[in-house]
Amino acid sequence: MIYFRSDYSMGAHPKVLEALNRTNFEHSDGYSLDDHCFHAADMIKDMIKNPKAEVHFFAGGTPANFTCIAAFLRPHEAVLAPRSSHIYMHETGAIEAKGHRIINLDSPDGKIRPEQIETSLAEHEDEHMVWQKMIYISQSTESGTVYSKAEMAALSDLCRKNNMYLYVDGARLGAALTAENNDLTLPDLAELADAFYIGGTKNGALFGEAVVLTNPKLMPDFRYIMKQQAGLFAKGRLIGVQFEALLEDGLYFDLARNSNKLANRLRDGIAAKGHKFWVDSPTNQIFPIMPIKLVEKLEEKFFFYRWMPDDGKDVCIRLVTSWGSKDEDVDSFLADI
Repeated sequence: MIYFRSDYSMGAHPKVLEALNRTNFEHSDGYSLDDHCFHAADMIKDMIKNPKAEVHFFAGGTPANFTCIAAFLRPHEAVLAPRSSHIYMHETGAIEAKGHRIINLDSPDGKIRPEQIETSLAEHEDEHMVWQKMIYISQSTESGTVYSKAEMAALSDLCRKNNMYLYVDGARLGAALTAENNDLTLPDLAELADAFYIGGTKNGALFGEAVVLTNPKLMPDFRYIMKQQAGLFAKGRLIGVQFEALLEDGLYFDLARNSNKLANRLRDGIAAKGHKFWVDSPTNQIFPIMPIKLVEKLEEKFFFYRWMPDDGKDVCIRLVTSWGSKDEDVDSFLADI
């Protein structure tokens, strides 16, 4: 089978594995209090041009999300998120299990707009309703779309005007930052968001995400809450080593750029054969709409998601390229169509 199902189905980039093997017999302190994590954190601070930021390492995206939201919000406070967002659709109620309501907003293209948030803010007016304290978005979104710098700035301005936090899920941040026509840089994101994370699991690491806190209000006692939420990883060094390898010489962005390039080839080739798309995505997730009988034949050789229920004739599928995808994978799919 040729995999277009996810961008974490392979192990890790060889440079990451080499770094893990090279440092395997080192002794170090636990829970990310080691030289590799300190160095990786300093690399990230240099990249975002903010030496006062805090960097914390998590094993995966879901623990990063529910730990951050649990840490940032008081019991009566809620988070606004796109209906298609990971915390609303794909984390099994983890946020609600921590006692925080998710207010979901329509997001046909995966993105939410300030006017939607303003409408929701107007509807929650007193102590009989949850207080809306945080906006959660993904960059890139679950639909493969990307917030522009102007769109991100508009959300940031709204948050600061209403004493809210902007938290950005960066599971596929590499794909977003290297997408065609993207104008948002990593330092821009660090300036506009109160917290975000740089995803490693879906971009060449075995596992691991780097949460970046830029708002000083969110920093006190964060490691205590990490521990309470099972987020402190005993062998934290393993995440630090991986990020050192990924961030050195721009490998992280090279891998994401390759994922996007192959997805763009796949998208253009499918479009040239007359197929439409559910949404226009410039990143490594694309969503073509194809006849069911064609999809059934493709499923014999390729592994991917049927993203939506079919209408009896056509179905929307999701194809995801990864750091390890190859040109011949794309060529094979297009030839088989």
